[in-house]
Amino acid sequence: MTLLELLQLLRKKLALVIALPIVFALATGVYAYGFMKDMYTSQVQLYVLTQARTSQEQSYASSSDTTASQQLANDIAVLADSPSVKKATASALGMKDLEGYELGVKNSTTNRVITLTVTSADPDASARVANELAKKTAVRSVEVMGVSAVNVVDEASAPENPSGPNRKMYVAVACLAGLFLAVAIVVVMDMLNVTVKSREEAEELFGLPVLAELPKLKEGK
Repeated sequence: MTLLELLQLLRKKLALVIALPIVFALATGVYAYGFMKDMYTSQVQLYVLTQARTSQEQSYASSSDTTASQQLANDIAVLADSPSVKKATASALGMKDLEGYELGVKNSTTNRVITLTVTSADPDASARVANELAKKTAVRSVEVMGVSAVNVVDEASAPENPSGPNRKMYVAVACLAGLFLAVAIVVVMDMLNVTVKSREEAEELFGLPVLAELPKLKEGK
């Protein structure tokens, strides 16, 4: 099927091609704006301090120390997302677990700053969990990795504006999905239609030339 033939098919079924994306978009919009909860993200930043050096040790410092510090930050980022730290955080807040909270850990490749994010439907709860998670990560890092300290750079605060969901994106994706489905339905309907649609198809099917064609009459004539 050529592109021109596809466009002709879509033109014949234009009502379906227009209606289906609209229905999908409206249904998704009703669900997104009527039933999906706003989500709030709080973040806290940690700075990793390595063990203090003597003046003689500092004189031998090289660029490899920076790489080692960055690798240490990577290790602590993994530790922050570990089950033991999550369990300790939940226990300290009097919760059974952190179900319902989306945790995120980000760290740069050029510094020793780690960013912890917590997302939930409650902005105050997100901030509390983020701050407690930072504390437990710092304590666990000192215990396990022997770093000098992991300090909190900026404590988390309750966000005023929601971070999600991206309702407009959901509606746009639903509209595109409806359009793709409409195109697929039109193509399948055409494939299932075994009637001869043109003079060329008749000649190719029967191997005989078409001598005459009857024009399609309008209704009522």
